[in-house]
Formats: sequence, structure tokens, C-alpha cells
Amino acid sequence: MDIPGFLRDNWPLLLLALWFGHKWWRSRRVKALLPSLRQQGALLLDVRSAAEFAAASAPGTVNIPLGELNQRLAEIPKSVPVVVGCASGTRSGMARMLLKKNGCAQVHNIGAWTRFL
Repeated sequence: MDIPGFLRDNWPLLLLALWFGHKWWRSRRVKALLPSLRQQGALLLDVRSAAEFAAASAPGTVNIPLGELNQRLAEIPKSVPVVVGCASGTRSGMARMLLKKNGCAQVHNIGAWTRFL
């Protein structure tokens, strides 16, 4: 097997697989930390739309849609961990970056909101 040729020909697919694998691994790690984060008083933040949140949500989560998060930053305490979720982990990843940029020290992206359960 020509490994260098395989890597050269398939690097975009391999990179995509690595990215999805990394997202999966990180969200599993945050889910494992969830009991400890809850004991620390973590805010569980769901950044899906209000309609998505109304259709189904995890108990104890707060809904601030990603599009409103910048205007509602004052509602996010900076002294406790924040665990962010959405439908797939993409919006919550963007929310995590926004919160970190605005002074929240402990922000974790759990990925899909169903991992809060």
C-alpha cells in the first residue's frame, strides 16, 4: 500500500474525520465532567432557537439563542463554569468562543443538548 499517496489523495476526508472525532471526544469528556461541574454551580446554557428549545430541552438548562447571546452577556455569571449545548455542537462552539472572549474563564462545549440529560 502506498501510504504517502493515500494521504495525499485523501487528506481532506481524513482531516474531516479527525475534526468530527475531536468534536465527539471533547463532548464526551465534558459529559463525563458534568456531575462535577453541576456541583460547582455550573450554568447549563442551551443556545438553540426559542422554538427548538420549546420543542424539547433538558431540565435545568437556560435558553439564550446564539443570535441574542452578545446582547445578553450580562445574564451569564463569570464566577461559575458554563456548559454550552445546541443541536450539534456548532452553535455551542461559537457561543463558547464568544463567552471566552468576554471574560468567562470556564466554558465547556457539550455539543448536542441531549448530552445534558
